Amino acid sequence: MKTEPSQARDQFRRIRFDTIAGMFVSDAVAFFIILAAGATLHVHGVTDIQSADQAAEALRPLAGRFAFVLFALGIIGTGLLAVPVLAGSAAYAVGEALKWPTGLDRKPLDAKGFYAVLSAATLLGLAINFPAVQRHLHVTPIKALFWSAVINGVVAAPIMVVVMLMVGNHKVMGGFARLSRTLRVIGWAATAVMFLAAVGMFVTWKQ
Repeated sequence: MKTEPSQARDQFRRIRFDTIAGMFVSDAVAFFIILAAGATLHVHGVTDIQSADQAAEALRPLAGRFAFVLFALGIIGTGLLAVPVLAGSAAYAVGEALKWPTGLDRKPLDAKGFYAVLSAATLLGLAINFPAVQRHLHVTPIKALFWSAVINGVVAAPIMVVVMLMVGNHKVMGGFARLSRTLRVIGWAATAVMFLAAVGMFVTWKQ
């Protein structure tokens, strides 16, 4: 967009819609996962889940014989939503850091490193589901999900600080470094909330 600023308006419109729609869907999924787990497992004292089949089994007395079907549909649905994003973000991060050709719009032979990281991340996530791999790595899928969420939450605040500094930097954004006061306030407020949430997690960790 810095080389073709005339295209920026259409691109920003597309990016804005994609961001709003994506955040709405992902937050809705996260909210209902928390709500369902709290209303079923937690109230019955089930707080130590190590695998997906254990979670489905724990739901059997509450959801009946369809527990496995419901749980499987939920896992497949969230997986289809999350896997491309999570594996893709890793591939983009590694590829752009190493200045490789990146992008899902590229053919695999035109971005070999990018697709190699994408494939490796997906296969690693799949491999963790096998008991032999779990014993070797001393990690379960649920534990991996838990710690990845913790790490994402902790690193979110400094990343948001960098993003907020970048979007107002003319050397980075060129003529697009015009952030409205409203967006600037919202951005820094969200950054502060993430930072306080991370601090609160550490303070209350043992409680």
